[in-house]
Amino acid sequence: IGHIYCKDVFGIMGENFIFPVQIDQKIVEMLWKKNKNKVAEWEEQSKPTYFGPLRDRSVLMENGSLTIVNLEKDDAGPYELQYWDSVKDHYLNFVLIVLDSLPEPKISCNASDDKLVLKCTANFQESLNYAWKLGNNPHSSQNQELSVPVKNVDITTNATCIIKFSQTERRSEISLSQCL
Repeated sequence: IGHIYCKDVFGIMGENFIFPVQIDQKIVEMLWKKNKNKVAEWEEQSKPTYFGPLRDRSVLMENGSLTIVNLEKDDAGPYELQYWDSVKDHYLNFVLIVLDSLPEPKISCNASDDKLVLKCTANFQESLNYAWKLGNNPHSSQNQELSVPVKNVDITTNATCIIKFSQTERRSEISLSQCL
């Protein structure tokens, strides 16, 4: 029996999802299964064969990675990659969790005497990555809040909050003139 490996992976409805497979050795043949049913199969010198509901929505690469195009809720579940490197069989197991699409973030702002605090919120079931832009300047604030000294605020500037999860991002913008 080869090495067994299991990992939870997350995708977002509607995005293209790639299983994070990293195999160093040359693969001679491989088989992807979902819930024990064949999804994709490949042998050296031949084209991949696809099965079931992923037949027209998946792409199998020679390095073992499988891409599912336009992820659907029904794609969630346990997947197994079995591959043969001409010496032994190996197994990689994944549990794919499909999340709802990202909501649009909401920006609120609060001004005090000396600083302007912008807050970005988005209701999502996993933790998000946040980024801010003031005008054309990216701000490296990885937080939901961005604090700017009032004396540096140009009211003609727009602030943009960018939320990111997996390969998907959404953004919202607010004019700083609305805050002061």
